[in-house]
Amino acid sequence: MSMNPLDAYRNVEKATLSQRDLEATVLTKAAMQIQELRTNWVRDDHDARLHEVLTYNQRVWTFFQAELSMEENPLPGEIKRNLLALSAFVDRRSFDVLAYPAPEKLDILISINLNVAAGLRGEAG
Repeated sequence: MSMNPLDAYRNVEKATLSQRDLEATVLTKAAMQIQELRTNWVRDDHDARLHEVLTYNQRVWTFFQAELSMEENPLPGEIKRNLLALSAFVDRRSFDVLAYPAPEKLDILISINLNVAAGLRGEAG
């Protein structure tokens, strides 16, 4: 069975990215999905897409929560606590948007993801 060329590229990309670059890429992907949802807020499949996009973003942040909670995580304690607090905020905001949908509520999730991704890439100033 032949593999889709895009899938082959993604597999190579995953194998060659550092952990930080991979995390930044996943956060950026989530941010772009949220941005696309915000831009196309009025669509027939809005409810399903909202759930899908926010669930993906929450899975990304759940992974970070698990990684940050591990004793062997090398980050300083204060940074871990700050990122865990940020992830708790992302969870709360996601649940809020699911319960009371409004496109402007997505802006902070987009911003958080892009800023953390920039920091992981060493682009934060």
